[in-house]
Amino acid sequence: MIQFLGWLDGILWGTPLLVLIIGAGIYFTVRSRFFQFRHFGFIMKNTIGKIFTGKADADETKTGTITPFQAISTAIGGTVGFGNIAGVATAVAAGGAGAIFWMWMSALLGMIIKQVEVTLGLYYRHKRADGTTTGGPTYYMEYGLGQEKHWGKAWKIPAIIFGIGIFSTYFVTSSTLTASQVVAGAFNLGSLHIGSFTVEGIILVGVVITIIDYIITDGGIEKIASIFSKLVPFMSILYLLMGIAMIFANAGNVPSVFGSIFHDAFTGRAAVGGFAGATVSSMIRTGVTRSVYSNEAGWGTSPMIHSSARTPHPVEQGIWGSFEVFFDTFIVCSITGISILLSGQWTNGTNGGTLAISAFQSSFGLIGSILLSVIMIIFTCTTSGGWFTYYLSILSHMGRKDTKFNRILHKIFYAFRALPGLLWTIYLVKTNNQGFIWTIVDITSAVPTFVNVFTIVVLSGTYFRLLKDFKARKFGVGKVDPDMPLFYEDKVVKESR
Repeated sequence: MIQFLGWLDGILWGTPLLVLIIGAGIYFTVRSRFFQFRHFGFIMKNTIGKIFTGKADADETKTGTITPFQAISTAIGGTVGFGNIAGVATAVAAGGAGAIFWMWMSALLGMIIKQVEVTLGLYYRHKRADGTTTGGPTYYMEYGLGQEKHWGKAWKIPAIIFGIGIFSTYFVTSSTLTASQVVAGAFNLGSLHIGSFTVEGIILVGVVITIIDYIITDGGIEKIASIFSKLVPFMSILYLLMGIAMIFANAGNVPSVFGSIFHDAFTGRAAVGGFAGATVSSMIRTGVTRSVYSNEAGWGTSPMIHSSARTPHPVEQGIWGSFEVFFDTFIVCSITGISILLSGQWTNGTNGGTLAISAFQSSFGLIGSILLSVIMIIFTCTTSGGWFTYYLSILSHMGRKDTKFNRILHKIFYAFRALPGLLWTIYLVKTNNQGFIWTIVDITSAVPTFVNVFTIVVLSGTYFRLLKDFKARKFGVGKVDPDMPLFYEDKVVKESR
């Protein structure tokens, strides 16, 4: 089975998907006239700049469910998770220092890809009878492919495949296991004997994380967004401070580390099993897969929460998507990768959370492993909470009709919403089959990414029309058409008149 999964992983994350992601990134970059590069200052000023000036929600309109800042906090909470720590550590162990370079390159293209999918998510979002909004890839497949592109009911084919791909992460998730490994390792929690029962420390930590997940997700999207708008900045600053301290503690090695990142990207040096040769193509694959899994650009997840944001223009929220990728990869992932390289632990034969904790422990001792454990728990819970909103979005689209089946389905999902991660942890610990965990992770991300990136390329005309209008309004480039509908439902209403 492990050999089969490895083969399937190689097929799904083979040349076609890599070409599609990189090709789409280049296509949107060139046709948008290098928007994420030319207007990088504008993106930062209107995202992180607004956060520091207290104007993050100044442009909000009454249409929508949550504020733009709550939307980005929830989205970052979903993306900034164990993948930024354990995933990056695995990438460095498997692909060497050069894998970080290819993560950066993938993220540069990912900034525009995320902007496109978030913009389309806003444009094609659906307004419920109670005034709240929801959206995401399945909605722009229905309205964009099904109605505007005249696919008819054929839009359901990619939507179903996408939905299955997303929900596969619900049943097969690795975040609880990875966080439990880090925490149990930091506090030396081995097997605990309770009466006649023996319970592994990893499983006990998993139970605690599951309980926290239930608490955070109780109350739905609005409560999650409210919690994350306070929790995400805290966890991000804490991890950033740890990274800065790591750099200062190893300041003398910083130049050589950056040198190896750029040098090894084109030589193919890896670390698993000491030093094993890795082709440049496999290093690129490792960098791209870990980048997509971390910042989720092209995965189709973030549009589901961004679509609920109160914003006057779809592209206005789209630039928050660009910032999301920049922050996730160039800040958080870089901290992890550079810290591991600075510690010198990346050649010790371990990977994932174990490698990350050994890196911080080597410089800061016990306090380093404890702090990383706390951050890991927070990251894992925010990831679970963020993904909970994505599952709700798909279920909401599936169950727009108030039927008994849909009501029962929602109740079952709410009752078991945090259990799969714990059950998966128990299974892998008891069977000692943890070696193929990242193979599963790659498989579950490949399918929805392929479908979503293909869809946004097909609907690219809508994005560029909206981008042209946005540039006219913000930069004075071209003329503003005051009668142009900025949201699909407005277009439908206008045409019906």
